[in-house]
Amino acid sequence: MKIRSLFIIASFIFLFASCTKVECGFNDPQITSSSSEIAYMQSYFAANGINDVTLHPSGIYYKINNPGTGAQPNLCSTIVVNYSAYRFGYGNPFNSYTDPAGIPFVLGNLIVGVKKIMPLLKAGGAVTMYIPPSMAYGNEDQYDQNGNLLLPANSYIKFDMSLIAVQ
Repeated sequence: MKIRSLFIIASFIFLFASCTKVECGFNDPQITSSSSEIAYMQSYFAANGINDVTLHPSGIYYKINNPGTGAQPNLCSTIVVNYSAYRFGYGNPFNSYTDPAGIPFVLGNLIVGVKKIMPLLKAGGAVTMYIPPSMAYGNEDQYDQNGNLLLPANSYIKFDMSLIAVQ
């Protein structure tokens, strides 16, 4: 009887140990956009005829252009994407990557706005995100590798992002 009990206990330990997730060290930031940031984005949408966006509980607006059908990312995932990033009110992107193979990033290393919205997609999906400064680069200027200013501090940004693959 003791051997059977030990076998059952050992089986449960093995079963639960094999289901334990390996933590990657990234946390879901529990911050939200301020009411003034949300109001600013709403006025931007009204002025630009944008009315088909959804407000995420974090205060980021987004539109899923294609939900995708493949794997769904989490903060530990390496995502392969194409993207174009724009400053509100400017026509040309301040940063972009478009190549059929895409570019890989660990989702947990990206700005808060992208961390919050990309898990809503599956591989093959595409989304447009409207991200306020508190969920993007905050009060820090962003420069390219040559020291040229790409994005001034406290900028509101729009990301068009396609999720090519989830690894």
